[in-house]
Amino acid sequence: MATLWNKGTAADTLVTAFTVGDDRKYDLRLAKYDLLGSLAHVKMLAHIGLLPAPEARLLCAELQKLLDEVAAGAFVIEDDVEDVHSQVELTLTRRIGDAGKKIHAGRSRNDQALADIKLYLKEELLRLKDKTVQLFHQLQQLSETHKDTLLPGYTHGQIAMPSSFGLWFGAYAETLIDDLCLFLAAYRIVNQNPLGSAAGYGNSFPLDRDMTTAEMGFQYLNYNAIAAQMSRGKSEKAVAQALAAVAATLNKFAADCVMYLSQNYGFISFPDNLATGSSIMPHKKNPDVWELLRAKASRLQSVPNEIALLLAGLPHGYHRDFQLLKEILFPAIDTLHAMLDITAFMLKNITVNEHILQDAKYDCLFTVEEVNRRVLSGEPFREAYKHVGQLVAENKFTPAKTLAHTHKGSIGNLCTAEIRAKLEALLALFR
Repeated sequence: MATLWNKGTAADTLVTAFTVGDDRKYDLRLAKYDLLGSLAHVKMLAHIGLLPAPEARLLCAELQKLLDEVAAGAFVIEDDVEDVHSQVELTLTRRIGDAGKKIHAGRSRNDQALADIKLYLKEELLRLKDKTVQLFHQLQQLSETHKDTLLPGYTHGQIAMPSSFGLWFGAYAETLIDDLCLFLAAYRIVNQNPLGSAAGYGNSFPLDRDMTTAEMGFQYLNYNAIAAQMSRGKSEKAVAQALAAVAATLNKFAADCVMYLSQNYGFISFPDNLATGSSIMPHKKNPDVWELLRAKASRLQSVPNEIALLLAGLPHGYHRDFQLLKEILFPAIDTLHAMLDITAFMLKNITVNEHILQDAKYDCLFTVEEVNRRVLSGEPFREAYKHVGQLVAENKFTPAKTLAHTHKGSIGNLCTAEIRAKLEALLALFR
């Protein structure tokens, strides 16, 4: 097997199979970023005089060709090649000779892999951030469209007070801002250049790490070589926590939708072709999309803990344990992309019930309104509470069903513009 560490003695085939595992599959998605990192590294080596300019130009040209192959889906990691780093170096050597063997000077596979992963995570965080922002705007639009459509609010699973679809949709929009705060934190953690830290202790070449930082588009530099390597695992865990935050919001929204779709509620509906049926009950319209969304969201919330357990007890420095981070985190990223996509699609097709509160069973939603009306007329709150409670107990309560909620964040004052401004202030910090 072609490896960067081969010194003439091949590893046992069983050992090789076990240690490589599925890593090549996950490495394939890192090919673009390995090539971008190699381009930056080659330019830097030429800049400090470790690569002759003609060789550097030749290497950069071939690396760009490989980037084009990645974009076209033509780049592969061969079966007898250990990882993407080995494949790139092997391919360069085949194509341009000994110059291809020079690109690893000043690098370890440790800082090379970490740079690849951070570049990849940066791009994925921005893509997921953009999808989350799109969902935010979609929810706000629904909030404004249905701001005057009332529905019951619940506490303890019991009918509580009047709510509205405007308040409900708007709540999930604002909650996504909190989730994006964790995206920002994760983005800042991964937006640091580890290249040049080598195996975790630097090296004797006069590397220009500021140059590679600028070339790769990192905002900051992981200065301390040990700290740079300690960011392996920490970066992945931070991203996983951001994914889990959005997942928690989608989990709750999906749970609401499953409940609201039930015939016992009937608050929302979707076209028949967005539901599934029963193999035995011909009347069924099962909310399988929302149930699977709820389940996938629950699984994503376990990912930070799985990463934490993998990292537990590891001293500083590189450990092969880190290889498994990819097979934990990368599928989780794919899952959140799919969840955001399907949520947006479903919401394009949602219909809300505009006549929910015409049902007399919801009359008790307005008890607090009646208590407040009496208080505003001068009756002490505790007396008003008691009087209304007696009317309900005697089945004599007849609600006025008029609402006058005006404070910020209430049914009558959704603060849509203020919430949007809060999001925009946060998004300005992504750079």
